[in-house]
Parts: sequence; structure tokens; C-alpha cells
Amino acid sequence: MLTAIIDYESGNLHSAEKAFQRMAAETGAGKVVVTTDPDVVAKADRIVLPGDGAFPSCAAALRKSGCFQAMIEAVETRGVPFLGICVGMQLLARTGHEYEDTPGLGWIDGEVRRIRPADPSFKVPHMGWNDLVVDTPHPVLDGLSSGEHAYFVHSYQMEMADPAQRVAHVDYAGDVTAVVAKDTVVGFQFHPEKSAHAGLRMIANFLGWKP
Repeated sequence: MLTAIIDYESGNLHSAEKAFQRMAAETGAGKVVVTTDPDVVAKADRIVLPGDGAFPSCAAALRKSGCFQAMIEAVETRGVPFLGICVGMQLLARTGHEYEDTPGLGWIDGEVRRIRPADPSFKVPHMGWNDLVVDTPHPVLDGLSSGEHAYFVHSYQMEMADPAQRVAHVDYAGDVTAVVAKDTVVGFQFHPEKSAHAGLRMIANFLGWKP
């Protein structure tokens, strides 16, 4: 099995690469590669889309690289398990509203807007550890429950049009979407590679997930 982590110059992928390689080795989940090659992405058995930065620039970089269309081919044609992380999760939405309206992949029924906590003392970006609240059981959260800690760094969140696709959230003076899922697609707003044992468990669950 080959898991492709897409590199589209959206941040340092070193920690994510090491975490996925570690859990692949521990679970016998095959090989993990970081790639810029859309042909590798199109043929992979699993795809991971990380991301740090702004929604429009990340979407543009993916389209320019050819990986945007490769992801569509893999997921929509072959049903490949797909994980989006941070901005990679936000790109699953129909539209992002960061700086300008930008179409996303449209696999999750939601839109990405700036976090607006009800309490103005809560700063944006939302940065640091927060407790997950599980809304709906999902295989990527097997062995985990509400109260697990995850590490967040973001100023925008996915606002759900279909609440059934929200798997988990956190409270940050209001609900903030933390995990989304539909069919073979799942997204984490937080960084699992920085979320200690809970994050590693989610990575292992994704690598073993058979939708």
C-alpha cells in the first residue's frame, strides 16, 4: 500500500512525514512518500493533503501542480481514502471566504469563514490545545473519545451546511468544527502529528481505514 502526502509548498512537512511513516511502520501499512508528482497522487492507495497558509493560495498551488485534478481522479473515480489536515481540511469545502471567494473540492458540504468567538477575549488565531467533542462515531476516531486533546493553529473554520458530516468539534467561545467526514474523505482541522498519542492513534486509524 502506498500513502502519498502531497507537497505543494504549503509548509514544512517534516513532522507530518515522520509521524505517518512511524505509524505505517508500526501498523504494517506499507510505504509513505511525500510527493509533488500528480501521477503518484493519482495512483496512490491513500492520500494526505496537509496545508498551512491561506485558502486561495493553497488552492492555486494545487491546481498549478496538477495535484488538484489527480486528487479528484483518485477519490471520485477510485474511492481512495483521503485525509485533509488544517487548510487541507478546509479545501474539502465547497467555498472558502478567506480574502476572496475561492472554490474548494466540494466533497464536504460547508463553507470556510473566519472564526468569530462569542467572547472577544478569545483570540484569533485559535492556537494551542483544545478538547475534542465527538459528535458522530467514525473509524478514524476508534479508541478515542470526547476529552482527547488536539493541537490547533488556524484563523478560519469550516461552517457546516450538513451537520451530519461533522464528526467532532471543539468549544472556543462557540463551536469550531474539528473533524469532518463523508464517504472515503475525512478532514482534521488540527495537526495530528502535533497532537501526541491521540493524533498518532488517528493517523494509525486512517492508515488502516477500509471505507
